[in-house]
Amino acid sequence: MDKFIYKKSAGVTALSASMTDFTYKKHSHQEYAIGVTLRGIQQYNLDGSLQLSYQNGVMLFNPEQAHDGMAHDHKAGLDYVMLYIEPQLLLEVMEKKDIVLFPTPIVYDHRLEQRILSLAKAILCEKDEAMCSELLLSLTDSLIQTNLSIDKKKDNVLIRKAKEMLHANLGNVLKLDEICNELNLSKFQFIRLFKSHTGISPYQYFLNCKIERAKQLIEKNGDIYSVVADCGFVDLSHLNKHFKSVYGTTAFEYLSHIN
Repeated sequence: MDKFIYKKSAGVTALSASMTDFTYKKHSHQEYAIGVTLRGIQQYNLDGSLQLSYQNGVMLFNPEQAHDGMAHDHKAGLDYVMLYIEPQLLLEVMEKKDIVLFPTPIVYDHRLEQRILSLAKAILCEKDEAMCSELLLSLTDSLIQTNLSIDKKKDNVLIRKAKEMLHANLGNVLKLDEICNELNLSKFQFIRLFKSHTGISPYQYFLNCKIERAKQLIEKNGDIYSVVADCGFVDLSHLNKHFKSVYGTTAFEYLSHIN
């Protein structure tokens, strides 16, 4: 049986997931996603490469890194935990100024694994926020001590401008022609360029951003129906369908978890 439980504390969202038949649609997150495979094998495509995270594997996703996800063996299923950390929060805790990227998608490091699990457990069990903040600091110390090389994020100027335009219009339909005119590119030139840099199409990216924005508004306001209107979804079922493809749970169920 597929089960997804979300909780949030100290600015970090924790997910406890059990999957059998469920498959995540290809998507990306604005946050860093750091998790541990507890049971089974997690299979996903990342930057065009197939990844397999076995038990105790630590999964490291950079912001806006496109991926899907499923159990490698649907009969055996999969259990894992994941932490979603806003870039500005992680950089603040790590005392870094520039966006950093983890070049290795999966590592097997016992100390790092245990610190991820400790923070996830504290958030999911609704421990004091102060304790969660201390555990977040310990986790980031482990990330640095693991000797993961850290690269500055590089983004094409045109792609960065396109992303800004997409983010500025999340409540509307995608205005591809306006973006292409602004960038002085044909529609097909733009789609090809965008996909080569992000791993997903402009439409997929735009939809992901709408879903992420919906999640933020649900956490902030707790009003599902205003989120539908603010993020430009047709109705609640439209929002729920797309929300579930990225988060494994409907927007309504997500609200019940974090409140």
